[in-house]
Amino acid sequence: MPAHPTGRTLAERLLNEGQRGFPLSDRPFAQMGKALGATENEVIDTCVRLAERGAISRIGGVWAPGVGGAALLCAMAVPPERLEAVAARVSAHPGVNHNYEREHSLNLWFVITGTGAEPLDEALSAIGTETGLPVTRLKMVRPYRIDLGFDLHRPATRGSAIQRRPPRVEPADHALAALVEAGLPLVPEPFADWARALGCTTADVLARIQTWLDAGTLRRFGLVVRHHEVGFSANAMTVFDIDDAQVDAFGERLATQPGITLCYRRERAEGWRYNLYCMVHGRSRDETLGLLHAAIAGAGLAGQPHQILFSRRRFKQTGARYFRCTS
Repeated sequence: MPAHPTGRTLAERLLNEGQRGFPLSDRPFAQMGKALGATENEVIDTCVRLAERGAISRIGGVWAPGVGGAALLCAMAVPPERLEAVAARVSAHPGVNHNYEREHSLNLWFVITGTGAEPLDEALSAIGTETGLPVTRLKMVRPYRIDLGFDLHRPATRGSAIQRRPPRVEPADHALAALVEAGLPLVPEPFADWARALGCTTADVLARIQTWLDAGTLRRFGLVVRHHEVGFSANAMTVFDIDDAQVDAFGERLATQPGITLCYRRERAEGWRYNLYCMVHGRSRDETLGLLHAAIAGAGLAGQPHQILFSRRRFKQTGARYFRCTS
């Protein structure tokens, strides 16, 4: 295939442009190929290779918070000599989709998702029993920005804050929602495969996904990249202690700052006074700190108590399970 005028490979262009606006059509890979100057088979083969090397976890949807199931951010203070063993036990629970070591005495941070609050409570109780360690539970109160899309070619740009709570996924649509979070099969007519599995038409499937996107129930549909593998090797979770009467105003400002990929308010916990969180990803620690300090200054948060928790190790990173069984 001739070189692209930009000098970028098909994989590089697909990674960048396929995260949003993935075609909702009978033959999406053919349509994507036409836009990128490639054949349908070349696009599918490239997606297969990207998945095999871990650059993408799937082609599917990213749900807005609260549209189905339940999720909790949790933290544990693990003795360093036990960290790997405890992290392995945590990661073994199928509902755990992110599990990281971070620079803090609360050194193990993970997100657990499930079809409802009761399965999460049972899983977290099991983790506490298995490890003999307390689990700090940090429930989300309000999301201000949920993105985790990565522009691989341009500097970080200013985003927008979430302005409304989108509608939940109706129980009748849970089977399709489970497919959306599991990811498309890498075949020429992937939505037709879903339609056959659900006993409906491809048009029905595409219409429902578009309705979710229009309503904000799905934040986006496309390639879900794994940030380490595409070069964003540093990430910092920053937590702030903000007066409850001011936290929404600060959160909305912070969410719009360049480089902020996640921003939300969470409940405080015993021994943990922080209620505003943000995430910044960068190609290096210095780049991440530069973006973070600029965002803090831009949001007027420089004088507020905060801590920066860089990740040290990634033990697990996979898709959330709001609609799929975790047993």
